[in-house]
Amino acid sequence: MPVKRIPKEIREEVLVKARAGEKVSDLAERYGISTKTIYGWLTKDSGEEAISVLKYHKLKRENEELKRIIGKLTLDMSWGKKG
Repeated sequence: MPVKRIPKEIREEVLVKARAGEKVSDLAERYGISTKTIYGWLTKDSGEEAISVLKYHKLKRENEELKRIIGKLTLDMSWGKKG
C-alpha cells in the first residue's frame, strides 16, 4: 500500500491546532490522519515538548475541576453546610 503524503500546510495546521489544545483524536478524524501520525509529528517537532503539551492540557482540565470543587465547598461552608 502506498504511503499517503500529507501536504506541509495541512501538517502545520494540524500541529498548531493540537498545540492549542484540540484533541488529537478529533483532528485525526477531521483530517483523515492517524493519531499515531499526529503524535509522531508532535514528538519529532518538539521532542519532550510534545509530552509536556499533552500533560499541560490534562493538568489544565484537572485544575479546572479542582477549582469547581473548591468553589462548591467554599459556597457550602459559607451557607453553614457540612460535607
